[in-house]
Amino acid sequence: MDKARPKHAWMRETYQKSLEKMPERPLAHKTLSDIAPEPLYTPEDLKDFNYHEKLGYPGEYPYTRGVYGSMYRSKLWTMRMFAGFGSAEQTNERFKKLLDAGQHGLSTAFDLPTLMGYDSDHPLSRGEVGKCGVAVSSLADMEILFQGINLEEVTTSMTINSPANAIWAMYLAAARKKGYSWEKLGGTIQNDILKEFIAQKEFIFPPEPSVKLVIDTFEWGPKNTPKWNFISVSGYHIREAGSTAVQELAFTLADGLEYVDYSLKRGLDIDEFAPRISFFFNAHNDFFEEIAKFRAARRIWAREMKERYRAKNPASWMLRTHAQTAGVSLTAQQPLTNISRVAIQALAAVLGGTNSLHTDAHDEALALPTEESAKIALRTQQIIAYETGVTHTADPLAGSYYVEWLTDEMEKQALAVIDEIRRMGGVVKAIDQGYFLREIADASYQYQREVERKERIIVGVNEFRDEGLEVPIQLIDPTVERTQSERLAKVRRERDPKKVKDALAGLEKAAKLGQNTMPHFVDCALAYATLGEMMDTLRAVYGVYQEPVLV
Repeated sequence: MDKARPKHAWMRETYQKSLEKMPERPLAHKTLSDIAPEPLYTPEDLKDFNYHEKLGYPGEYPYTRGVYGSMYRSKLWTMRMFAGFGSAEQTNERFKKLLDAGQHGLSTAFDLPTLMGYDSDHPLSRGEVGKCGVAVSSLADMEILFQGINLEEVTTSMTINSPANAIWAMYLAAARKKGYSWEKLGGTIQNDILKEFIAQKEFIFPPEPSVKLVIDTFEWGPKNTPKWNFISVSGYHIREAGSTAVQELAFTLADGLEYVDYSLKRGLDIDEFAPRISFFFNAHNDFFEEIAKFRAARRIWAREMKERYRAKNPASWMLRTHAQTAGVSLTAQQPLTNISRVAIQALAAVLGGTNSLHTDAHDEALALPTEESAKIALRTQQIIAYETGVTHTADPLAGSYYVEWLTDEMEKQALAVIDEIRRMGGVVKAIDQGYFLREIADASYQYQREVERKERIIVGVNEFRDEGLEVPIQLIDPTVERTQSERLAKVRRERDPKKVKDALAGLEKAAKLGQNTMPHFVDCALAYATLGEMMDTLRAVYGVYQEPVLV
């Protein structure tokens, strides 16, 4: 056989003859980002590939192969299971059980009233208290939430955005009251308000003051909590809203770069705040596309930070990321099949080099996870870590003709989208023009049509359907709302009203004068001002955002 035979000759002489006997299956032979892979990849597809420019070594620029030199041979990704439901007492108990089961860090889910900046006894909170996460309305709740947990030994992630400054201040106040040093605290607040306007829609204030609050944390954080990540730039929710992997990659990095631009406008030193920027990506069903997405993300971010923004500290070039398996991919039909989906998605995140990971529970299309389903999800990560061998070497799929081609292709397409957003004037301007809403709507519509036509098979949904098995689900105790209201009433009775009034006045003044709000949020938290009181103070200054209707 002629070893130098070109690929096109194989396509003509072997592949086409094979198709004559076995035609291609009538499915969508393309990734979820509408990228159409060829039947085979060879060195011809990487003829201009420069190893040192595109790959290099793990722990070195451009970090395609991972941000740490030894990767998982030295330290596994952080197994950080998302947890939160009902009252602070109930979630505290779940936290402790997950830690006992081998979880490395905590990840806190808050209920809808908390996410929207309302107290649990507000009329708009009725029926939602504790339903999709834990209810936190004051420092009293935060103290109970982390009671008996050493905050200097466990890193804590908090999925909170519009009220992020207030919730973070409550956490810091709780730590201070327990005698913990802020300099030793590690964790992350999500704090990514741009993705709320793009995808999740849990915003309160208009974009400009909302971003201003984020940059307050960038300015205040390094001086007070140097080990804390002040933001988790989140593509996860963009993907859950229906975007493609390329859109998730591009929109997320564009958001991160927008925060850098705003920080530089304030006069901050890029090498002071950039090392504390973290990311959060989805791990979806298209196995190789997800792996390529993580690798392309690190390469793009490293190049932008080093070459465009002239950051000098290598820590500023590193894209450190959390990942979560795709909640939107979970099916209510045959829910036990979700265990397989989650395992494959988690493996993609690990092979992509994630730094921490949450694995969804199989019952999450039906309700919040039960204790048993959450433990199975954690065990999925532990099996990958300890039984599969994928941790033996860094970036084990590097050099695969297909993986390298796909990484390059996703990088190229994502950069084109980022350039388009820049031409519009940046992310905030693109939000105002309805760009993200239209793009995600178009992508999700196309995906749904492919499912309906059975061009994409979803097991148990449009093919291989049966009655499946019923699984037990987690029900929220309806008395939580009453308990929360009683605790709030007690807090209001026992706190010092003058301290509350003075702290809220300081917050209002800082907001009106454009000063950094974080010291005042901490004062409010220590005075036991409620979340609703803090957010109402800012609503009066900044106003409330109403999303424009697109026609």
